[in-house]
Amino acid sequence: MPNPIIKVNNLSKCYRIGVQGDRWRYKTLRETIMDGITAPIRNFAKLQNLTKFGTSDDEKDVIWALKDVSFEVNEGEVLGIIGNNGVGKSTLLKILSRITEPTEGFAELRGSVSSLLEIGVGFHPELTGRENIFLNGAILGMRKREIEERFDDIVAFAEIEKFINTPIKRYSSGMWVRLAFAIAAHLETEILLVDEVLAYGDIAFQKKCLGKMGDIAKGGRTVLFISHNMEAIRNLCKRAIWLDKGRIVKRGAVDEVVRDYRDNQIKRFAGSSYIVERNLEDVNNKSFYFSHVEMLNTAGEHTNIFRYNERLVLLVDLVGYPATRAYNVEFRIHNELEQFVSIGSSAFHGLLLNKNTKRLRIEIGPLILTSGRYTISLSAVDSVTGIRYDDWVRCGAFDIVECSPFGFGHEIPTNREGVCVLQQSFRQVE
Repeated sequence: MPNPIIKVNNLSKCYRIGVQGDRWRYKTLRETIMDGITAPIRNFAKLQNLTKFGTSDDEKDVIWALKDVSFEVNEGEVLGIIGNNGVGKSTLLKILSRITEPTEGFAELRGSVSSLLEIGVGFHPELTGRENIFLNGAILGMRKREIEERFDDIVAFAEIEKFINTPIKRYSSGMWVRLAFAIAAHLETEILLVDEVLAYGDIAFQKKCLGKMGDIAKGGRTVLFISHNMEAIRNLCKRAIWLDKGRIVKRGAVDEVVRDYRDNQIKRFAGSSYIVERNLEDVNNKSFYFSHVEMLNTAGEHTNIFRYNERLVLLVDLVGYPATRAYNVEFRIHNELEQFVSIGSSAFHGLLLNKNTKRLRIEIGPLILTSGRYTISLSAVDSVTGIRYDDWVRCGAFDIVECSPFGFGHEIPTNREGVCVLQQSFRQVE
């Protein structure tokens, strides 16, 4: 029988936000005088409303970070939580960590909890690394002897032996993360809550942390894991929850949830069209930006379906120009697991662009990629300072269809087995 160690029932969290309205509009003298006269009445009304939340989702000064979230996590299970930034993932873990209280609903956690939510949460900057280890252990209810037994492992994992007696206010952000994760992972609580803070560490330490997370999962501890790294989610978790606008969109087997989330992201940012017009609301710098992109094959046909070893062509339109400086255009390709696949730049080819550039042709390939969907992002970068003038994230999407690149009926693998299939040959040697 399932043994839920975490039960979340209709959990909601509401925040009241400031409303500027026309605060910065220039006012007449009469309006200024009337504002001064009516200010005490308005301030009294605001004071009364500070602790009152209506039931409508449309109140302009109220935002529901979470709304009616319910789920259960069994003992020893690793649950992935995915979604865009600002959809309530971190708020959920803060409630479960008892950092903040829910507005509605409740959560039950049967067991001790350690959490890794933000850099430095639970640390005292004036204390040394050694003292913070004992402080965190004491907060988690551990005896001094238990902390001492794990102390050397924590320090070795965090790789801060030389600085263990240094006040952590002198640590870099990476050192804070290493120490925080080492403490959370080695102080053996029944439940571990991990937010997307591992992204702050270097690549080697991220891999080390993910390996430790795998060991924790196999060891029977219950883990809630937030990440934008879909590969890590799929490798560590069997189940996942997808949050959007504070609500659960989908829950279930991790492969299904990640697949649906990925498809939604591609439709949201790029659509399935091979001709995409930029939405001006998404443009930060209206004086210079990418406005239009078309995707074609080398025969000049519009398409976003390609086979292994074919070439892809982008026709990119630009509006305006960045002052008088020369700039480069870069592209980046990611696969459906959000893995970075490749980068290209006009700078690699000695081509500097200027204010006279209105359209650019980019040819990419041969595409030696595994089958699946890929997204392309474009950037305009100052050739001297490296300042990014414009970023068009996921401006296009294309598919590499399953095919047999070597002509013997074996289809190329999906991106679960890698990101590319290199040219190769096999022959027997007598």
